[in-house]
Parts: sequence; structure tokens; C-alpha cells
Amino acid sequence: MKRFPLSLALLAALPLAALPSLTLAQGFGAEFMANWDLDENGQVTLAEVQERRGDLFYMFDADEDGTLNDEEYAMFDETRAADREMHLEAYGSVPGQGQAMGQGQGQGKGQMAVGIDAVQDAMTRRYNDMNGDGVVTRDEFVGNGTQWFARMDRSGDAVVTLADFDQ
Repeated sequence: MKRFPLSLALLAALPLAALPSLTLAQGFGAEFMANWDLDENGQVTLAEVQERRGDLFYMFDADEDGTLNDEEYAMFDETRAADREMHLEAYGSVPGQGQAMGQGQGQGKGQMAVGIDAVQDAMTRRYNDMNGDGVVTRDEFVGNGTQWFARMDRSGDAVVTLADFDQ
């Protein structure tokens, strides 16, 4: 796999550490903004989402052929799974620690898992293989950022801000 100056936090835009009382906007939203708001103006645009998704694609397209093959997508899936578990553990939201996801976790923790999963799901092969041929091209992955961005922009104002995470 190529070395690219992106952290796992960028991959899922998830917080590295959190306090139990964090709201979705303060935790997940703040980390998302830090990783996806490229010009640091407090708003994530579709262009920024497409650029970041292009960066992610490049990071895992080891043979640089413009597609993510089975091996490359397996690495992408493993990386996302490890990232998800690391962040859910940081929030105390991992089943097996006395709290099943979405049950009795206090304000923010169940929402955090939902937010994490929304970002993670938008990175899956199933979500990004637009023509169903089993291969995800760069065009499919980056282009599908439009659909993902529309889901993230809950206010419908064509930008994602912290306010979108409180809705």
C-alpha cells in the first residue's frame, strides 16, 4: 500500500479521544470538520468531500490502476473496521463493555455509533460499486460523494457544518 499523509482519523472522520459528555456535534462533528473542511472555514463543501474521497481512494489503490480490486478493498475494509472499533471503544460504545450499541449509553454515545456507521457505510464496496460489477473505480468512489454529501447536509444549505450534526 502506498504511504500517504492521511491518518486513520481522516478515513472515518472520527474522534481520537472523547469525553463521555460530548454531544454528536462536539465529538464526531468536530472531528469530521477537522478532517474534511480543507480550507478551515467551518463549512465542508461538495468539492472538499470529493477531494478527500479522492485522497482516500488513492491511499488504497496500491497498484494505481484506478480501481479498488478485491485485495485493495479488503485492506480498506480492515482499516475501517479497526478505526471504527478504536473510536467506539474511546466512547465506551462497544458491546461487551456493559453497553450494547444504542442501549443505555447516555447522551451522545449511541448517536456517536450511528454517526460513525453512517460514515463507514458510505465507504463500503456495496455503497460505491454503482454499476454492480464488483469493482469500484475512482470515478464511482469520488462521484458517489455527491450522494453521501447530500445525506450529511441535513439542513439542505449545500454545506456541512457542525449544526448538521445536531439535527
